[in-house]
Amino acid sequence: MNGLNKGISKVEVSVKWDPSPPGEPAIDLDIVAATYLSTGTHENPDYVVHFGSRSPDGTIYLNRDSKDGKGFGWDEVMTLELSRLNKRYARVMVGVAIQQGGGRRTFVGVANPALRIREGYTVLSEDDFGGVLGSTATTVAEFVRDDSGEWTFRPAVRGFDADPATFATIMGNADAT
Repeated sequence: MNGLNKGISKVEVSVKWDPSPPGEPAIDLDIVAATYLSTGTHENPDYVVHFGSRSPDGTIYLNRDSKDGKGFGWDEVMTLELSRLNKRYARVMVGVAIQQGGGRRTFVGVANPALRIREGYTVLSEDDFGGVLGSTATTVAEFVRDDSGEWTFRPAVRGFDADPATFATIMGNADAT
């Protein structure tokens, strides 16, 4: 710990959207987190957490998974317990991908999408995906561990034109879009 600054400890990433109109295919947004080793190049994640998975040590997990945006409140919620993450990890990228099962879909076709990233009751970031409307996926946050071991947050809304599987492997690469 550096002075009184504790850094970021435990973060909740939440996404919500309105369901598709009747007769239209369901829209499914998925939160994806990728971890990068401190010795790595930041291009290839060590592991990826998404629907149906969690980190090997249980520090990153999906609390809520919606396949259609129906329901009240936040449809997808992922928790990242950064303070418990093994010291060999220096970076975690978080993104949101649109499932492409019903044909190519971009954020322009998602009704009322919203993003909230918070630590406890402190909101670190909010977004409506307005800057990435033509994208099929977007990064939303970068968490970086400094030399003292503290985690910091960097907003990282950057659109990609990739299917969810490809997005998960390229989301940490600054040159890929």
